[in-house]
Amino acid sequence: MWDMFGSSLHLFLKGKLFREPGAVFRQWLIGFAVSVVALVLLVKMSAPVGLSVAVVALAAGSLQPFLFKNLKYD
Repeated sequence: MWDMFGSSLHLFLKGKLFREPGAVFRQWLIGFAVSVVALVLLVKMSAPVGLSVAVVALAAGSLQPFLFKNLKYD
């Protein structure tokens, strides 16, 4: 398992893990933007910060498989 992680990390850092690195960055940026907007909205609605962070983290984590489902690996 650690060998697989090390190999994937090595390829990622060299920029050779994904076929389209721009698509990976775009999808990551969409998820990040949605998370930031949701967090700001929850805090503006006077929700406790800790609860807001937990809810947004759960939502953002649930969004990742949807965003990354069509990415191609080399």
